[in-house]
Amino acid sequence: MNNLPGKLYVVATPIGNLSDLSPRAAETLNSVDFIAAEDTRVTAKILNHIGVKKSLVSCQKYNERERSEQIVARILAGENAAFCSDAGTPVISDPGGTLVAKALDEGITVVPVSGPSAVVSALSVCGLRCERFCFEGFLPTPKGGRKERLEELRQEKRTMVFYEAPHKLQRTLKDMLETFGDRPVTICREMTKLHEEIWRTGLRQAREYYDENPPRGEFVLVISGYEGPENGGTTLEDAARLAADYMEEGMSASDAAKRAAKETGFSRSEIYRAAGGKKE
Repeated sequence: MNNLPGKLYVVATPIGNLSDLSPRAAETLNSVDFIAAEDTRVTAKILNHIGVKKSLVSCQKYNERERSEQIVARILAGENAAFCSDAGTPVISDPGGTLVAKALDEGITVVPVSGPSAVVSALSVCGLRCERFCFEGFLPTPKGGRKERLEELRQEKRTMVFYEAPHKLQRTLKDMLETFGDRPVTICREMTKLHEEIWRTGLRQAREYYDENPPRGEFVLVISGYEGPENGGTTLEDAARLAADYMEEGMSASDAAKRAAKETGFSRSEIYRAAGGKKE
């Protein structure tokens, strides 16, 4: 057995179309001694596609800490290992972070084998400004946590990227519309797969569409950043006065705040309170 430690290769795999697996990734998977995988069944399909047979070890979020110890021990003993998540680049809203950190702590060389990434793929086709962006991944599941996180991002000027599951999409779009106003959004569904769709629209239209058409597939949402007072000169007081004008025209306080939010970029709740509504 080699007395020198092996290496850990972090291998990006296709997010849908198996043809997106790079020649280098295929060569790496073929050359290592074993492969750690988020789901061994998913990785086995990739290996079958390229005609490779390798020993597979499960390493996912529920057992990553324990398995990382075992994998690192094998690498320290001289074996080379690859790590693959189910799709895309490992660690990015996927398992692998604990394993990589443990390997680095032990002085193991960690090698990125770059390739598909849903966040980068979505940005490349979103049609929004991408010089600077922030990746938020999946929002917190509890309602309070989700709304709190969105409120923290309300004045984020960079383009924002989110992942979302189909059964949560309608609720997420509703909360985004209430918090961000009717901003431009590009919705990327099932990227690189048979039913891929790229739709550039607004949050309001997206919410209305999916309220009537139950969403299916995996989604990436790319949302335009905040363009508020610094760019347009609108203040919260201005937004509150606008809501007050709408109320004088006969709108309810809630509807007036929603309309003012759409036109100014401030959240509905803060306009509602600033216009004299009770705390929600």
